[in-house]
Amino acid sequence: MSHAIRSLETPLGRYVLAARAAGLSYVQPEGAASQLEADPAALRHLESAARALHAYFEGRRSSFEGLTLAPEGTPFQQEVWRALREIPFGCTASYGEIARRVGRDGAARAVGSANHDNPLGIVVPCHRVVGADGALTGYAGGLERKRWLLRHEGALLA
Repeated sequence: MSHAIRSLETPLGRYVLAARAAGLSYVQPEGAASQLEADPAALRHLESAARALHAYFEGRRSSFEGLTLAPEGTPFQQEVWRALREIPFGCTASYGEIARRVGRDGAARAVGSANHDNPLGIVVPCHRVVGADGALTGYAGGLERKRWLLRHEGALLA
């Protein structure tokens, strides 16, 4: 399937954004992207996403509602990613809490795996998921990025 891609400078370094005609499909740090073929029909999703991310990093936006998203994943991953979008700006949730929200009590590890595979970092806020004790745990973009994002949102003060 054809994609349109662009890069975006952020306070966390350069990110790669990709979209298909159906919507935004990828937001990850540069170097994590595979080669994607450009699709002019997808460019409007990239432009909307870039504007939204700029506003987020400038502190003028706290959600990504209104963006058309089209991440590819299993039905379980899709369910987890929808639950992640329900974690409010400035808040966190544990892997166990997300497992309960998707009706899979006890599936915290599976939630962690789906969280790790989230192709729409920041937009689908997997950085808001923490350990049961509140500890910062793994983040595909690195723990320093996760810490920065949580501080930016006011969920982490130190």
